[in-house]
Amino acid sequence: MEKDCGAWINLLSHKVKKRLNGILQDLDITAVQSRVIYYILVHCQEGPVFQRDIESVFGLSRSTATGILQLMEKKGIIRRESVPNDARLKSLVPTPRAVKLNAEVSVGLEEMERRLTKGLSSGQVQLFREIAAQMLRNLDEWDRDIADSVEP
Repeated sequence: MEKDCGAWINLLSHKVKKRLNGILQDLDITAVQSRVIYYILVHCQEGPVFQRDIESVFGLSRSTATGILQLMEKKGIIRRESVPNDARLKSLVPTPRAVKLNAEVSVGLEEMERRLTKGLSSGQVQLFREIAAQMLRNLDEWDRDIADSVEP
């Protein structure tokens, strides 16, 4: 039986995570932590980054995001700072260690991308990105449809 799209995506996801975790093992971070570091570094320049942003962007539950961020804080990769206008909110601030790790992670990610797309034309890579983005939109729409049908 031929694999469906979901099976291929699951297989690719598993292999990519496994390989990235292997590459990042010596840095004492995981693939997810490396992506969170990058996100925080890029977006903190535009304004404060909060846990809810991480939850939303990465599709994480509150408890999963809390665990990831607490570990990153413990490792000295980020710190939480109170926001002046709301003491309950804590922005996620990258430390100098996050900047250093991000530079080292970039090398591993570039190698991963090179290996992953080996033998593919730039057009094929672009087409894959467009297809994956549409599939994500389809799933988001499905989630909205389910939420709308549950509302009273």
